[in-house]
Amino acid sequence: MESENGQTPAGRWGIRAGMETIELDRDICYRALTARDARFDGRFYTCVLTTGIYCRPVCPVRPPKREHCVFLPSAAAAHAAGYRPCLRCRPEVAPGLAGWRGTASSVSRALALIAEGALNGDDAENANVERLAARLGLGDRHLRRLFQKHLGATPVAVAQAQRILFAKKLISETALPFSEVALAAGFGSVRRFNETIKRTYGRPPSALRRASGPADGDAAAGVTLKLSFTRPYDWDSVLAFLGSRAVPGVESVEAGRYRRTIALEAAGGQLVRGAVEVGLAADGGHLEARIWLSEVAALAAVVGRLRRVFDLDAEIGAIERQLARDPRLAPAVAARPGLRVPGAWSPFELAVRAILGQQVSVAGARTLAGRVVERCGEAVALPEAAAGGGVLARLFPSPERLAEADLSAIGMPGARSRAVTALARAVADDPMLLRPGDSLEESVARLCALPGIGPWTAQYIAMRGLGEPDAFPASDLGVLRALAEGGVRPGPAEALARAEAWRPWRGYAVLHLWLGETPPVPSDSKRSAA
Repeated sequence: MESENGQTPAGRWGIRAGMETIELDRDICYRALTARDARFDGRFYTCVLTTGIYCRPVCPVRPPKREHCVFLPSAAAAHAAGYRPCLRCRPEVAPGLAGWRGTASSVSRALALIAEGALNGDDAENANVERLAARLGLGDRHLRRLFQKHLGATPVAVAQAQRILFAKKLISETALPFSEVALAAGFGSVRRFNETIKRTYGRPPSALRRASGPADGDAAAGVTLKLSFTRPYDWDSVLAFLGSRAVPGVESVEAGRYRRTIALEAAGGQLVRGAVEVGLAADGGHLEARIWLSEVAALAAVVGRLRRVFDLDAEIGAIERQLARDPRLAPAVAARPGLRVPGAWSPFELAVRAILGQQVSVAGARTLAGRVVERCGEAVALPEAAAGGGVLARLFPSPERLAEADLSAIGMPGARSRAVTALARAVADDPMLLRPGDSLEESVARLCALPGIGPWTAQYIAMRGLGEPDAFPASDLGVLRALAEGGVRPGPAEALARAEAWRPWRGYAVLHLWLGETPPVPSDSKRSAA
């Protein structure tokens, strides 16, 4: 039974959400707020009854009185309740822009798709939710129930909140004209953008930009944005991992920065091309991304994908606490605090590269991927600053191009070549084939049904391509070597049994086992993927 102000007898704040009640521990939230504990940043928001403003736990202003605080699990819930974002702590830069980093896999996948613009636009929002649910293999009513249960807001409300917060981010961090900000953030018109921003922040976009100070206005330099994360973040290990696998012509890693060409489908089916460059900020507190695009409307989708590639929304503290309980993993976790699972620009690209890597070294797979790109990849014209002196010149081949290509001359066994062709044809026929499933087991089963893909390849694709944190390639030789005791390697079944204690974060354990206890060379040294 709740009191009149909504507080439960257990000291928790009950939030009515349809038929569900979300409960946050009010005592813990208030202690985190008064301590400005960064570990809770993005995990809850404080709504202040007396001001109508909501803040992050790390807000620099003096904390409000306890009785004036309402704690909500997401920025979307705060928006839906009528609170305005704080201009001091800037909720738009909180780790996990979606405002939630829980373990319900369907919600996580839906949030990733929303971040890429799945619900953008002002019309047919219910129809968009139905399409989003279908992509996840769910009914739309069930998806709405999950969102209410875990976020305290509907999918449409989450999308609207993200749209507003991303627009504020572009206003504050770039010099883009407001017409392009409106387009990039997914507003249907500049008029609606202006009205929404003024209603949300109590001032027009021009006033918000003046308060933010000058931003880089050189279009040739690309759009530069900050990508937040929860510290620590092991940038050196992630960069070294991606660098050793960088596909010539498509990717490069040099001097502590990652670059690649990109292509993605924008609203209306238009293919948007461009490039990105990502590095760690000088203060180590966020990543900096420079983005060049042929169409600014795809900007939010690019940012969403970059967050997945660099695994920026991982709840790293919880992951490391659990893995460190295992004496075998504890030294590796201590040696690489903040290690993330590097993702991929697209599941299809990762799946092709996984097939190319079967039974060959990492360097050999990289060479084969370079030959595929040289033979089948579309040439792309980029500004000089984006091309990195001509290092980036091609896009990774689309399923349609690769399905029609002759791969017999690139130097790999015929069975593997046929597997790549079969994969490309299957994805060209069904673009949703490599969507994340409702469960890891479902995703792996669907992948194993494709020619040339077995359990190891399927688990690897799930781990890096589909963002499955619990994926575990039990037969991987690197994993089995790392788990050897007294010179005796365990079998896959024994490795699976050992990994039960690491769930639901087995994918992170795999990275620690692969990389071991020796930290990488610092990223300030001159490093090249060549």
